[in-house]
Amino acid sequence: MRIAAAQTAPAWGDKDATTKRVTEWIGRAADEGVELLAFGETFLSGYPFWVSRTDGARFDAADQKVAYAYYLEAAVEADGPELAAIAEAVRDHGVFTYLGITERGSGPGRGTVWCTLVAIDPARGIVSAHRKLSPTYEERLVWGTGDGAGLDVHDVAGTRAGGLLCWENWMPQARHALYAGGEDLHVAAWPGSTGLTRDATRFIAREGRVFVLSAGALLRAEDIPDGFPLREAALAGQTGLLYDGGSAVAGPGGEWVVEPVRGEERLVVADVDLARVREERQSFDPTGHYARPDVFEVHVNRRRLDAATFDD
Repeated sequence: MRIAAAQTAPAWGDKDATTKRVTEWIGRAADEGVELLAFGETFLSGYPFWVSRTDGARFDAADQKVAYAYYLEAAVEADGPELAAIAEAVRDHGVFTYLGITERGSGPGRGTVWCTLVAIDPARGIVSAHRKLSPTYEERLVWGTGDGAGLDVHDVAGTRAGGLLCWENWMPQARHALYAGGEDLHVAAWPGSTGLTRDATRFIAREGRVFVLSAGALLRAEDIPDGFPLREAALAGQTGLLYDGGSAVAGPGGEWVVEPVRGEERLVVADVDLARVREERQSFDPTGHYARPDVFEVHVNRRRLDAATFDD
């Protein structure tokens, strides 16, 4: 099976331009025979890089409100035209795709942005949309808290794949839910940091006895549009890359297949032999012969939790 991460930069805050960029990279992946492609966390329409750089925790700050409104406007709806266009590209090129998005609610939560990982199947379209369970640190000033919807594992080219976002890859229960779904290939989406992917990628691979594809994005000062209200303040003194990618692939024994790639814009491609998963589970299967359901009971609520349920 050939898998890849699209290590590139979004047109930050521009959902139309980034949608076009996503479809172009899906086409590139198809040309290289890729069967599963992953993009970084919130690739469409961008990671909230400004919060930690502009004293984002100031309560009722007028400049932060304007920046958030800009970010909210750039977010996409799960049933919106941007994802419809991307799903069409996935169908046309036959490449199963994991895509990180900034999701805006279409009914409840129209004023909220969620960090969401969307899985798109060539034949079935969007098969899951998982909102990050717990935004990390300053992300909580921008993103809503997710739920268990989309903690699913999908059949892809003869294997079973699942995915998580950034630091929820460190959450034991979240990983356990995907292992218990029969996961053989784990997709970890990151904003773009070699420092984040270097440890977690190999750890998850060895714990789950799975292949792990870590997908990270690039972000440069020139990717931030002049119209973003806090651009000047957020980029003061900034040189080089804001986010350096770090896309990588590890095998089920914890070995590197592709070590973290720093600063390069390219498809990070790997050919993986799924027989390796079966070999490594001879000694350890976390939700099989190494599970203890007599001691530990695990219940996973995979319902979408909204503010209201309407009975008409």
